[in-house]
Amino acid sequence: MGTARHYRLLLLLTAAAWGPCFSEGLRSPQRRWPVPYRRFDYRPKTDPYCQARYTFCPTGSAIPVMKEEDVIEVYRLQAPVWEFKYGDLLGHLKIMHDAVGFKSSLTGKNYTMEWYELFQLGNCTFPHLRPGVDAPFWCNQGAACFYEGIDDAHWKENGTLVLVTTISGTMFNEMAKWVKYDNETGIYYETWTVQASPDKQSIVWFDAYECSKFILRTYQKLADLGAVFKKIQTNYTSIILFSGEPIYLGNETSIFGPEGNKTLAAAVRDFYYPFKPHRTVGEFFVDLLKIIDRVILNHQFYLFYNLEYWFLPMKFPYLKIIYEEVPLPIGSKTSFGV
Repeated sequence: MGTARHYRLLLLLTAAAWGPCFSEGLRSPQRRWPVPYRRFDYRPKTDPYCQARYTFCPTGSAIPVMKEEDVIEVYRLQAPVWEFKYGDLLGHLKIMHDAVGFKSSLTGKNYTMEWYELFQLGNCTFPHLRPGVDAPFWCNQGAACFYEGIDDAHWKENGTLVLVTTISGTMFNEMAKWVKYDNETGIYYETWTVQASPDKQSIVWFDAYECSKFILRTYQKLADLGAVFKKIQTNYTSIILFSGEPIYLGNETSIFGPEGNKTLAAAVRDFYYPFKPHRTVGEFFVDLLKIIDRVILNHQFYLFYNLEYWFLPMKFPYLKIIYEEVPLPIGSKTSFGV
């Protein structure tokens, strides 16, 4: 993602940081919280309009079938987001990217597996507003990427590369089947976790669906297959929005279609307009003031989740980046002979 794309997320992060400088319709029917992430029957083709500055998974390969008797080391991999371009800059903010590594004892080969955006983070977080098209246009697919090799320098220099468990070839092959299912049915990247307050026991309205959640699901699958994890601390990044109870608004057709709500459609488009890519620093600061006005002074945020729109009545502290421990899962008693 180019510098202009980075501005889109930076705008909201900056607005939230200014939040403490300012003072702080219809209710949703009874719903299940957090809203369950929607899975699909298949992965649709991407629209040619969606373009990535950096090609998704350029050296990707199929997941190999391992011999049953193989013993495979599993590594936790973590490094700052965009480390390849900015080094440890975002590491200081604890904005981290997660992956998992594997090393075969029979072949000596090692592999990396990760899950991330097809068209970079800015496109997954905010839509494009296309001339002549009423509905915001989203390029928000994410997917798993598997490739041979582990870039030791990338993960070690500013991040983490540490052994977390050992599995058999049989367990690896079962995991690979699960990855195929998970990747074909969970297709849309969701940047935000949304919850009622910073308290540990706060209601979570929406869960994010991003790189760290894929790694956590992978670890859990391995534990279900019998993997026993080491007792080490593992932390992950979450970007959290804080709001009162969300209000369901509808989907693209009900809001932007021929019979849609024109007033609501205009409000959604107006909200997303300041998050567009910026060509100048001046444009950036003008739109930053608009975002502060909407999100902090008027407590408004429109969330797109499961292909549907929600209104979030925002409240202090509005947004927070956290880096919290999520323990490795407890291995089950059943083992595949490692």
